[in-house]
Amino acid sequence: MKALHKQLHQQSIENPNAFWEEAAKSLMWDKPFSRVLDDNDAPMYRWFSGGELNTCYNAVDRHVEAGRGEQIAIQYVSPITDTEYGITYTELQAQVSRLAGYMAAQGVNKGDRVVIYMPMVPETAYAMLACARLGAIHSVVFGGFAANELATRIDDAKPSMILSASCGIEPSGVVAYKPLLDEALSQTKHQVSQCLILNRPQLTAELVERRDVDWQSAMATAPNIACQPVAATDPLYVLYTSGTTGQPKGVVRDNGGHGVALSWSMKNVYNIEAGDVFWAASDVGWVVGHSYIVYGPLLVGATTLLFEGKPIGTPDPGIFWRIIDKYKVKSFFTAPTAIRAIKRDDPDGEYLNNVDLSGLGTVFLAGERCDPDTLHWTEQQLKKPVIDHWWQTETGWPVAANLMGVAPVPVKAGSPALAVPGYNVQVVDEMGDEVSANQTGNVVIKLPLPPGTLTTLWHNEARYKDSYLSMYPGFYLTGDAGYMDEDGYLYIMSRIDDVINVAGHRLSTGRFEEVLCQHEAVAEAAVIGAADQLKGQVPLGLVVLKKGCTLTDEQLYKELIALVREQIGPVAAFRLVSAIPKLPKTRSGKILRGTMRKIADNQSYNMPATIEDPYTLELVRNVLTRMGYADAHV
Repeated sequence: MKALHKQLHQQSIENPNAFWEEAAKSLMWDKPFSRVLDDNDAPMYRWFSGGELNTCYNAVDRHVEAGRGEQIAIQYVSPITDTEYGITYTELQAQVSRLAGYMAAQGVNKGDRVVIYMPMVPETAYAMLACARLGAIHSVVFGGFAANELATRIDDAKPSMILSASCGIEPSGVVAYKPLLDEALSQTKHQVSQCLILNRPQLTAELVERRDVDWQSAMATAPNIACQPVAATDPLYVLYTSGTTGQPKGVVRDNGGHGVALSWSMKNVYNIEAGDVFWAASDVGWVVGHSYIVYGPLLVGATTLLFEGKPIGTPDPGIFWRIIDKYKVKSFFTAPTAIRAIKRDDPDGEYLNNVDLSGLGTVFLAGERCDPDTLHWTEQQLKKPVIDHWWQTETGWPVAANLMGVAPVPVKAGSPALAVPGYNVQVVDEMGDEVSANQTGNVVIKLPLPPGTLTTLWHNEARYKDSYLSMYPGFYLTGDAGYMDEDGYLYIMSRIDDVINVAGHRLSTGRFEEVLCQHEAVAEAAVIGAADQLKGQVPLGLVVLKKGCTLTDEQLYKELIALVREQIGPVAAFRLVSAIPKLPKTRSGKILRGTMRKIADNQSYNMPATIEDPYTLELVRNVLTRMGYADAHV
């Protein structure tokens, strides 16, 4: 199958117009496009210029018209609230049409922005699809984000309406959203005249007179509205991602390219077609939720599973497996950090007993680098293919993956496999020259990027060019470091700024973490490079242990240091490692290595807006101080 993957990839690079014109047949177009790839304003490329379509129509209405209205479109599962129910395509069409009708009656038009600040409930998907139905541009902000971060995004997007909810629900309890929204609006320069608020039974929000409207009351009298055709090149949404300057970057996704790319990926990467059940265990606040909870599965007429819960603690490490069994999930997508959490609490897979996973075809992992130990553990426990794949908020869909629906290739642990058709991925040195096989460098993608990727940054084309296109003209800078082997398999080892320089030797923190996770007592690991007067930088290791570890600290550290010395060599200068109860992470599961590095080097830092638990940074400071860094480091 590797030959077929290579053939498809070669076709997409040598003749992108023919390749993507064929892929575009998966959608219904209101007006045919006049050009597939529009390079008139390169490097600001556009796809399917002249074409018109509606993303909501393609994701909802056409399936009803095709006679599949009674199929479940969204299966909602909330173990936190003990709630489960299905929404058919016919019901979804009715809900979305009414919500869009209400928004239109309030003056929301094509091109207007709408901020969505909501938890993992079906109404959040309705909100996104209603915006798409009108041609309005939605900007989803992760529910529970700090007020000042929400305010920043409101001021940048300048929405005409905000859709929110009274609360979100976490294992720790109810999180009130409305006070955060009120505080954010008190800080913004941009004034929002109306907020539509979904009151959940767990907490009722106090509505501000003349500004806030109750969701249920509004829907009771809302008119239905048809889908509005938009240009393929018109924005569908803006999704903010953290910027190095502290100012969020608004990634812009178009309608046409987005629909084509996601439809193509559902079949070819995830092996999902109409009627199949697909579950991406993520959040709609992240790009995975946009692409593969809401839009991707619905565009191909599949059933998407919307989950409000956690891999552990809601109520136990077996919740994922029981849901997959109950709803006959064919393809399951989660983050390696979720698997590591399950592995930590259930290392022997006892919660898999009496669970039938015969309907599960494939498990997909993404969102961060997947170490081989996590991949192998998952394979051994589930007895299913486990596929690592790599992509970014900016790309919107996989850059490197195993094409499980059309051309699967052998798995190599530690690699997300081969570049996906459409992506001309290369590894280059600091001068922009391609490096040899197995040599680490900066991972770049030759322009043009394929359909579905970011077209620019919201109202900031200069920053788009500076952040992504300026370092290597003609190429998109991914910001990741890695290498390709002799078979073309890509290995993403770390962010570019997570490559550490130990006495002139460039070493990837990802490689250190890969080795540490091989130890039977280690559930998770993070390695950072701390400043050192003699060597420039030295690696510091932090490990989270599996439950039931009986090794003494001294014995554990001795074995870990020996393991790194054996597999990486003395050049690693790895002498400092410590156990920690919990690593600091974003809510999407990414380890905050950059922040930890600043703590180790006594540099000032801002509390990351996306941090899951601020207390973990104090844990890190205490551990690093005991290791001779942080406050104790001179």
